[in-house]
Amino acid sequence: MTVKAGDTVGFQADASVSHPGVLQFYMAKVPSGQTASSWDGSGAVWFKIFSQGPNISPSGLTWPSQGAKQVTTKVPSCIPSGDYLLRVEHIALHSASAAGGAQPYVSCAQLTVTGGGSKTPSNLVAFPGAYKPTDPGLMINIYYPVPTSYTPPGPSVFTC
Repeated sequence: MTVKAGDTVGFQADASVSHPGVLQFYMAKVPSGQTASSWDGSGAVWFKIFSQGPNISPSGLTWPSQGAKQVTTKVPSCIPSGDYLLRVEHIALHSASAAGGAQPYVSCAQLTVTGGGSKTPSNLVAFPGAYKPTDPGLMINIYYPVPTSYTPPGPSVFTC
């Protein structure tokens, strides 16, 4: 899919997101001389462009993505034009009170970004390897006691 830098992109699920959890988007620039259809995205090349955690109240956590059939975000307007891989992940946390209980649901797409800028993304991570099962955003009892904060796994969101 070809998109302009700054445009909205997204994914649509066959069934709604049924579990409570964090929603995140990442991108990785395809190296020069390679194509999005054949590059596997290995190495520390992924930068986070969106992270949506819970709404926190004394009565509990609510997750904006829970029940959604479509999720979207904007492609950063400052990234260089070129081919990218786009990754969306929803990490279900209903069973995450012990290490290994978080359940990642991941999908990817191929993008050609046009009209981009010149800012090189930072805080790059690799998949697998960006997260550990004991990261605070992956090992958490989301029910009791009601958390008063939430730290999503991975790096901070890249901003222009």
